[in-house]
Amino acid sequence: MLSKFVLYSGHNCCLCDDAKALLAQTSIDPKEFVEVDVKTDSQIYHLYGARIPVLVNTQAQQELAWPFELPQLTEFLS
Repeated sequence: MLSKFVLYSGHNCCLCDDAKALLAQTSIDPKEFVEVDVKTDSQIYHLYGARIPVLVNTQAQQELAWPFELPQLTEFLS
């Protein structure tokens, strides 16, 4: 089963670490969330590499791009 949310991130990305810290403050079920390093696929890298972190709702096909705060994240996850 595909995860509902994908966080596109990168290695040694402090903004990505900030986004993950915000995610940890939410009630998101870990089964609904997966992290993907943009360097694992050239197409993903071209789509998200310059914009990471980006959180994608795979079911609604919506994106929440950085910068975002806890209120925006919470609304996006609901």
